[in-house]
Amino acid sequence: MPELPEVETVVRGLRRTVLNKTIRAVTLNAPPATTVVGPSFTSGTFEEILKDRTILDIYRRGKNILIALSGEITLWVHLKMTGHFFYLDRTAPVDKHDLVLMDFYSRKKSDNHCHLRFNDYRRFGRLRLFYTDELWAQKGLKELGPEPLDIAAAAFVRRCRDRNRMIKPALLDQSFIAGLGNIYADEALYFSKIHPRRLTGSLSTKKLTELHGHIQELLKKSIKLMGTTVDSYSGVNGQAGRFQKYLAVYNREGEPCGFCGTNIVREKIGSRSAHFCPRCQRLR
Repeated sequence: MPELPEVETVVRGLRRTVLNKTIRAVTLNAPPATTVVGPSFTSGTFEEILKDRTILDIYRRGKNILIALSGEITLWVHLKMTGHFFYLDRTAPVDKHDLVLMDFYSRKKSDNHCHLRFNDYRRFGRLRLFYTDELWAQKGLKELGPEPLDIAAAAFVRRCRDRNRMIKPALLDQSFIAGLGNIYADEALYFSKIHPRRLTGSLSTKKLTELHGHIQELLKKSIKLMGTTVDSYSGVNGQAGRFQKYLAVYNREGEPCGFCGTNIVREKIGSRSAHFCPRCQRLR
């Protein structure tokens, strides 16, 4: 699943390509679950509600993309496992996994040739329409924790102290901190030399502060490199991310640790995998 840097890269790509454009038409090739109209809309299909709306803002909250539209409406997008936005030439063949296509009114000649496509071969992604004043009451948004790039170190330490739990599941909990997933949690714990099963209450303030610093450093570097591509992720322009070249532990099971040479291991913690060095990240 795309994590904070990948979603932020998509948001920036959307801003460059469709911000301030007005939607002329929407074509759906999607199962009913992909596009959702909130219950407060008394009439109109997904396509009809979007038609003639202008894109006023595009921003990210955790792993969610929020597209503010004219008329106090927000298009809430979650890419899930394999969702992509592509800004493509309208003459490009339509793929069977291009589930939503948006055409825009032209303001200049160069705008005539491209439109936006939402592509998702596993079809888990969701595009939901809500009135903006109801948006933050929705499950999936209302419970989100603070952004990892915004939270101060002292506040991060306090959140860890509030509840004694294993650190890796805590970092993946979107109500604890919003936007992290397996990749950046594994990498941050590795550079902090913290075993993913360590309890938050067993970690010193100094160690938690170090972890906070590594989280922010890794996320900023990955955003600069347009995210991590380990499966199918790419930006709106179709380009893959470049941060995978710098992964030290994630997806490197059996490879030597860069610090001590011990083979990286992968273990299931809860329902998720964790990659770590059993020597550098000892479970005390």
